[in-house]
Amino acid sequence: MPMTSSSSSRCAIVLSAAALGACVALPQPVSAPHAPDAAALASITADDLLAHVRVLASDAFEGRLPGTPGEEKTVAYLVEQFRSMGLAPGNPDGTYVQKVPLVGITGTPDLSLRVGSHRLHLEHGRDYVATTSRAVPEIRIADSELIFVGYGVQAPEYGWDDYKGVDVRGKTLIMLINDPAVPDAQDPSRLDASMFRGKAMTYYGRWTYKYEIASRLGAAAALIVHETGPAGYPWSVVEHSWSGEQFQLATADRNQGNVPVQGWISLDKARELFRAAGQDFDALKTAAVRRDFKPVPLNGQARCTIRNTLREVQSHNVVARLPGTTHPDEHVIYTAHWDHLGRDENLSGDQIFNGALDNATGTAGLLEIAAAYARLPTPPRRSVLFLAVTAEEQGLLGAKYYATHPLYPIEKTVAALNMDGLNPWGPTKDIQVIGIGQNTLEDILADVVAQQGRVITPDAEPEKGFYYRSDHFELAKVGVPALYADGGSEFIGQPADYGAHKRQIYTTRDYHAPSDEIKPDWDLSGAAQDMRLLMEVGWIVANSESWPQWKSGSEFKAIREAHRARE
Repeated sequence: MPMTSSSSSRCAIVLSAAALGACVALPQPVSAPHAPDAAALASITADDLLAHVRVLASDAFEGRLPGTPGEEKTVAYLVEQFRSMGLAPGNPDGTYVQKVPLVGITGTPDLSLRVGSHRLHLEHGRDYVATTSRAVPEIRIADSELIFVGYGVQAPEYGWDDYKGVDVRGKTLIMLINDPAVPDAQDPSRLDASMFRGKAMTYYGRWTYKYEIASRLGAAAALIVHETGPAGYPWSVVEHSWSGEQFQLATADRNQGNVPVQGWISLDKARELFRAAGQDFDALKTAAVRRDFKPVPLNGQARCTIRNTLREVQSHNVVARLPGTTHPDEHVIYTAHWDHLGRDENLSGDQIFNGALDNATGTAGLLEIAAAYARLPTPPRRSVLFLAVTAEEQGLLGAKYYATHPLYPIEKTVAALNMDGLNPWGPTKDIQVIGIGQNTLEDILADVVAQQGRVITPDAEPEKGFYYRSDHFELAKVGVPALYADGGSEFIGQPADYGAHKRQIYTTRDYHAPSDEIKPDWDLSGAAQDMRLLMEVGWIVANSESWPQWKSGSEFKAIREAHRARE
């Protein structure tokens, strides 16, 4: 979930120059904060959270895939909930929705890899997945040279370049997932904390970055070698997430600038490929954690055809607003994604990906916080926006669309607070901050947490890069300080390893699987406690004399400051 960097050059890789110019925050004094109404806070309950989850994660909502009857039901439910609370429509056009134009791409891939006379037998789904984000009827690459590029990273702030000037235009790149796992010279059993933040994944480790760099360098295809540990999830997640209809934001150029083929290959097939090329996978993986690594030709070719069925989809972000009393033009945003993976009619048995934890719980939290704000005797000074976004599972598309097409100016968006997968296993002594060290919102959270007799802890799984895997990231990319607080790991009355054990079971059995449903052992009292925390943090920000700020070392700090420096 986390990542920070002391170098502003990282921003040039992750964030656009246009974003740099768009983000400016000039704080205006408002009255000092005070605690929100106790009755409003207390109205956030475990029972009410569960009631929303039961609706959103029911089979009737068909897994909440954009562009399906499941979206229609979800949007209608959210709109009705916001309307019944008495909250104003969030869109200045007088509606509760922001239209998000998507293109749905259902591809049928055929991939073959050959080294000399050896041709790998590849079964789609079991051995590889291959998709395209180009909205065209067919993608075809032939005799594309295979080349291993290590982790596929260009990170000038770390003095790192896996390409070493090699021209990879038209080639098929084989890449490792996650960051280069550089060992500590003083203790090889540990990672070097000065390189790619050690154990914590940076954005360079995310699959989104891998495809972005392949696009920038003109590759024909990018295939990531899947390994469960470095990826943070098993192969089944890849199979389910990259199969069936995939969505992209609709663009004028139909995404022609993106790498034509983006996919994954299983570890077993990667090993077979390297053996056929006379290479040792493990030896090359070890070599790839050194700065002097150079791309290794595999003396083979890739062929891939993807035949696409295309459809244009009008999806929706759902948004409600509580106008501020004295600074209504300044906004604090709460975000959660309402979508999940829909249904797969090719599966036997249960075909519906209900997404109860991911993210019916977060959407329920958004609704409960919104209802609590609506119950306040007096609104806060600044306006509060409640934004349920679409297509997070497709690559944060709804959040990206809002960040680039904001309903209210980004330069007057004070902060964002995100909810994605609430804690369903009971109360905790702590609450985790994903991407800890990023901005001063976590300091406000720490003060509120202390009043509950609880503590803040860092992300328990920093190697999984969750800070880049949820909607707040798109707002951070345009300079808005964003807080992503997750459920704690120290469960009251439970063994020390209880939380880690429950998370492991969820990740291996239920994450992006039809089994992500409400479980008999769910206890949302801890989630309700966390939502009360987030309501109070947002209330303080909405009434504070100063705006939250990015901390020194955050790659997002330069974005908000760049425009200010030019004034």
